[in-house]
Amino acid sequence: MTRRLILCDCGGSQRVDAEALGRATGLACSRVHTALCTREAGRAAELIGQGDAMVACQQERALFTDLAGEIGAEEPEFVDIRDRAGWSDGSDATAKMAALVAEALVPRAAVRSLDVVSEGVCLIVGAGAVALPLAGQLAGTLAVTVLLTDGEDIPERRDFDVVRGRLKRVTGALGGFEVMIDALQQVVPVGRGTFSLSEPRDGGVSSCDVLIDLSGGVPFVQAPDKREGYLRADPRDPLAVARLAFEAVQLVGTFEKPLYVRLEETLCAHSRAEQVGCTRCLDACPTGAITPAGEHVAIDPMICAGCGACAALCPSTAITAEDPSLGEIIKRMQVLAETFSRAGGLAPRLLVHCAHGGEMIRLAARFGRGLPADVIPLELRVVSGFGHAEMLAALALGFASVTVLLAPTTERDALDREVALAEAIAGAGRVGLLDVDDPDQMSDALYGADKTATSSRPGLMLGNRRQVARVAAKALAGSETIRLPQGAPYGAVLVDTGACSLCLSCVSLCPSGALLDNPDMPQLRFQEDACLQCGICATICPERAITLEPRLDLSDEALRQRVLHEEEPFACVECGALFGVKSTVEKIMEKLAGKHAMFATGPAARMIQMCDNCRIQAQYHSENNPFKGPDRPAPRTTDDYLSKRRDH
Repeated sequence: MTRRLILCDCGGSQRVDAEALGRATGLACSRVHTALCTREAGRAAELIGQGDAMVACQQERALFTDLAGEIGAEEPEFVDIRDRAGWSDGSDATAKMAALVAEALVPRAAVRSLDVVSEGVCLIVGAGAVALPLAGQLAGTLAVTVLLTDGEDIPERRDFDVVRGRLKRVTGALGGFEVMIDALQQVVPVGRGTFSLSEPRDGGVSSCDVLIDLSGGVPFVQAPDKREGYLRADPRDPLAVARLAFEAVQLVGTFEKPLYVRLEETLCAHSRAEQVGCTRCLDACPTGAITPAGEHVAIDPMICAGCGACAALCPSTAITAEDPSLGEIIKRMQVLAETFSRAGGLAPRLLVHCAHGGEMIRLAARFGRGLPADVIPLELRVVSGFGHAEMLAALALGFASVTVLLAPTTERDALDREVALAEAIAGAGRVGLLDVDDPDQMSDALYGADKTATSSRPGLMLGNRRQVARVAAKALAGSETIRLPQGAPYGAVLVDTGACSLCLSCVSLCPSGALLDNPDMPQLRFQEDACLQCGICATICPERAITLEPRLDLSDEALRQRVLHEEEPFACVECGALFGVKSTVEKIMEKLAGKHAMFATGPAARMIQMCDNCRIQAQYHSENNPFKGPDRPAPRTTDDYLSKRRDH
C-alpha cells in the first residue's frame, strides 16, 4: 500500500501543491483541505482510517491521534510543513515542503538504553530552616534523610532521619548516588530529653536515589542541570523550594536511561605507557562522565547527558554517537538535499537546531517572516555533537551553507572548534553558528545572509567520521593539502633526521599505527591519513626529534606509507648478519670501547659489534663466562645402582 499524505492549507494561510509534492516524494497525496482539525474532521478520520497515513500537521497531533484511537485505526505519522516551510515571506516553498516530507519518512534507529531503578531514597542537604520543612512534606512519599549544615535543633519527629555534617563528595546519578560526609554526627534516639548526637567522624559513606541540594553554595556535581536525580534550588526562594517537592516525588520507579554514545576502548588514543596523548573528550565533557582509565578513557552512562561533544571531537572514532548515529544524520541530510533538488529547488541552506530552535521557528512563522524558502531545518536532540564531519558532509551533499542554531543550554566549546576546522577545510563563510534568542532576529539573520553557489562532487558518505570527513573534503576541495588550526585531528609527523636515532619508541606507542617500522632494515615509516595528532610520539621521543604539523592531505599519497627516516644497518663482525643502526653502533664504540671497564679489552669491545646470537656465543666461550656453572654431575645408570648394591 502506498503511503498517503494528508494535506491541509490551514485555513488558506499557506500554498500547498499536492501534485508537485506527490511527484517529488512518491507519495499518494490527498486533495488540499482547509480545516481538517475542525469542520473537516470527519474527512480526516476517513483518510486516517484507510491506514498508512501521514498527516502534514504537527500542531494538532493530539487531535488526529485521538481520532485514530476512536475509529480503531493505526496512529498516523506526522510532518510539519507549515511552520517550517509554508508560513514564510510568501515565496514558493514547495521544494522545501517536499524535502521535509521525504526526510520524515527516513526510519529512526532505536536507541539503546538501560533500566534505572529509583526506590525513593532521598537525601536533603541544607540549613534546618529550609531542609526540615521540605523533609516533612516528602516524608510520606520518600525515604528522607536530612543532612543539616548548620546548628539547627534536631526535631523530635522520627518519620525521617536527620544527621549533621559536611558533604564532601558526590558521585553517581539518579538511582545510584554515592556520598561521602565529613564531621558526620548521627542522632542517638535513646534516653529522655532532647535527642543527642554521636561524636563527629570523617569519611562517612552512604547512598541515595535522589539528592536535593538546598545548601545555596557551589553545586556538588559538574553541570548540575544535566545530572539526573540532582535537584537544586536557592534556599531563599520559597517557590523554587516548593517546586523541588513536586519534582522529587516524580523520581520514583523504573526509568529508561538512553545510552547516548558507544566507546571502543581499543581505538582510544588517550595514553600509552603512562604517556598522555589525546584529552579532547576529557576537556569537553561538561558533566564529568568521562574519566581516564589507563590507556583509554571510561564513560559513566549514568552521568552522561548526551551532548555528543566527545563523539564530535574524538580523533580516532573510539567514541561514536548513538542518538542519532552519524549514518542516520547523513541519510537525513542526503534525502533533504536530493528531494529539494528533484522538486526544482536550488542552492539549499541547512539550519541545524534542537527543540529550542524548533520553538523559535514556530514563533517566527506564526508572528513573523518565518524561514526563507531555501533554508531547510534539520532538528536534532542536541546540536553540540554536530561536528566537522557532518558539516562537511552536508556541503558535499549539495547544501550551500550550514548554520547551527544554538540554544541557551548548548555546550558550544566543541562547536567552536569544529566550526573553525570545517571552515579551514571548506572555506570561510559556508559554516557558522547562530546565537540569537529572538525569533525575529533569527529570521533577519537568515534572510540577510549571503548566498553561496554550491560546487562539489558528492561521493558515498560511508564509514566513520574520519572517512566521511575525508570523502567530503575531497569533494569540496579536490586533492590539495589544507593547513589546519592547532589541535586538528589530521596532520603530519615531521622528523629531524639529524637527531633521530631510530630507536622506534614512537612506533611502539603510536595508538593508530600511523608510525611503522621495517623489520628488514632500520627505517621509520608514516601513513598520514591514520595520524590522530595525539602527540604521544613527540612526548616519548628521547631526542625530541618529532614535531606535529596539522594539515589535511587529500591526495592519494596520504593513504600510502612513506619513509620518514632510514639508515644503513650494521653488519655483525662475526657472521655478517645485519642488525641495529650503523651510526648508533659506531657512536657506542666511540664512547665505550677501551674507556669503560666492561669493554676495556679488545674481545670485550668487539662484542658491541656482534649480533645477539654471536654475542651470546662469544660470552659463553670467553674466559670469564657469565653463563658458566659448576661441572654437571655424571649421570647415574641402573648398573651403577646395582653394582653399589652388590658391593654391600
